[in-house]
Amino acid sequence: MTHLQHLVSFVQTAEHGSFSAAARVLGLTPAGVSKNVARLEADLRVRLFHRSTRRLSLTEQGERFLGQVNGPLAALQTAVAAGSGVDEVPAGTLKVSMGQAFGRNFLVPLLGEFLARYPRVVPDWHFDNRQVDIVGEGFDAAIGGGFPMAAGVVARELGPVHIVAVAAPGYMAGRTAPRTPQDLASFECLMRRSTPTGRVRPWTLRSRRAAEQTVDCQPRVILSDPEAVAQAARQGLGVALVPMPFAFGHIRSGELVRLLPGWYSDAGPLSLYYPSKKMLAAKTRLFVDYVLERFRSVDFARLIDGR
Repeated sequence: MTHLQHLVSFVQTAEHGSFSAAARVLGLTPAGVSKNVARLEADLRVRLFHRSTRRLSLTEQGERFLGQVNGPLAALQTAVAAGSGVDEVPAGTLKVSMGQAFGRNFLVPLLGEFLARYPRVVPDWHFDNRQVDIVGEGFDAAIGGGFPMAAGVVARELGPVHIVAVAAPGYMAGRTAPRTPQDLASFECLMRRSTPTGRVRPWTLRSRRAAEQTVDCQPRVILSDPEAVAQAARQGLGVALVPMPFAFGHIRSGELVRLLPGWYSDAGPLSLYYPSKKMLAAKTRLFVDYVLERFRSVDFARLIDGR
């Protein structure tokens, strides 16, 4: 007879793409998960996974069986949890990856309230400007843009990342404001070096009515951090293209002025990523709900919309 643990091991392996990733979720060893799946295959007398030294993928029978058991298994687990009469208390280490500047500016200010709500959760936040392997590296969640959507990963959009042209009012005093993107090339350009590629990012801008244009400018300063680029612009060192998350507050305060209103560069959505909802730990589920709630309450998506 097939045991429930064998089914759970199969579903988690299918959703996370490996025995080792499923083992981290279930608190088992990879060998234990592999053995559970093998026993399930023996009971069913079908092969559920194609196995190789490099990857694991579902067979046609495995795909069909996953569709058959996924919903009923989740419902059974929910019923068991409800029948216990004990609500799951969020607790444990919450491992989250986020960009350095974004995390400092937008997530750290939320720490106090989050800790007050969930005193048994220990945030373990990694500030790193890279796209992590959420499942493979054992993260509970990650915040950023452009993450590959691996099997078993969910993305909830926080808002678009639009990049806009800005400068300090003092820098623009006595200068003619640009009327087209190409006019930016006549100013001192504060440019950004991409951390993943090491290349200086070219300037491109578009509008609702005009196609994307490339600005042929020579860098006066090159920095690898968007917050540092915004700070250099506030010091009056030149014009810069700055992501709206690091620009809107300074535009609102008057430290920066936006140049070429309506022109922007689209860097894609900023999202909150986390493993599949099925059997999601309480600490992760509540963190996701909390972040979405707080960002929605300040209309974050509208604040960083550069259109």
